[in-house]
Amino acid sequence: MSGPVILALPSKGRLKEQWEEWLADCGLPVRANGGERGYAARLQGAPEIEVRLVSTSEIAGALVSGDVHLGVTGEDLLRELADDLDERVMLLQALGFGRADLVVAAPKSWIDVETMADVDEVAHLFLARTGRRLRVATKYLAQTRAFFARHGVIDYRIVESGGATEGAPAAGAAELITDITTSGATLAANGLKVLSDGLILSSQAQLAASLRADWDAVRLDAALRLMRIIEARARAKRTAALTWPPDADAAARTALARFTDADVKIRQFGLLVRAEAVFEATAALAECAVGPVTVSNPAYVFESSSAPIEALRRRLGQRI
Repeated sequence: MSGPVILALPSKGRLKEQWEEWLADCGLPVRANGGERGYAARLQGAPEIEVRLVSTSEIAGALVSGDVHLGVTGEDLLRELADDLDERVMLLQALGFGRADLVVAAPKSWIDVETMADVDEVAHLFLARTGRRLRVATKYLAQTRAFFARHGVIDYRIVESGGATEGAPAAGAAELITDITTSGATLAANGLKVLSDGLILSSQAQLAASLRADWDAVRLDAALRLMRIIEARARAKRTAALTWPPDADAAARTALARFTDADVKIRQFGLLVRAEAVFEATAALAECAVGPVTVSNPAYVFESSSAPIEALRRRLGQRI
């Protein structure tokens, strides 16, 4: 007998506030079992989904290991845990919040160091002069090593950071850092600058699926129902609905013939149009004397399938 789909969500912090707002906006509010401090919850409107509230780092680990089916966490955390992430986890949907960049930063006083090529040169000189390798403080060991390797920088060593990484150069614990930043203000306040080609990863919160979890057909169908709701709400925010009188339908279709399928989806006596194309479409209808035309914002725009879940189904292949 199949069990529930386990969805792991962040239990605290700004990311918790953001996913709560996102799911509530989708019509799927989360209610914690046992009150606000509970670590198990339910997703209203989707009883087949079991919610677990844990830290973002635990979510990333659970997705990689297959202990949960779905989870919301930062892409930076996922990519730090597994070099073979694409074999373990599928990113279903970028959520547009929890944005942060993983970057390489150097002291502002290093006026001649602006690129990774400059870092390579300084690292060689530093080793020749001191007999020591340039130190790079970070919590993101795997991604830092991979990024430095792509840029051919080898004369350095990593100092694993257990606290505020941005303070390491000022404290004499490292010469460079790699760290997450949202605005760069904290780096600047600590006398650091981001290298011009020092962007390692533009991260944001992702809804992800574990490829190692115990998926079956029933659980995939439950995930499909969930994704269809999430996608329908996101699609609705990008869409406006136009309607016109039934006797003007032929003229309206003629007026809208020049629009591509990507711009409009014509329905009987109306259409769905990209929000930014509303005024262009209504002007075209007016030129053909079609009116009155009303514009409304749909709450959801459902499609019959979900491309991410179908891709997940294909990846799981013979297991389902």
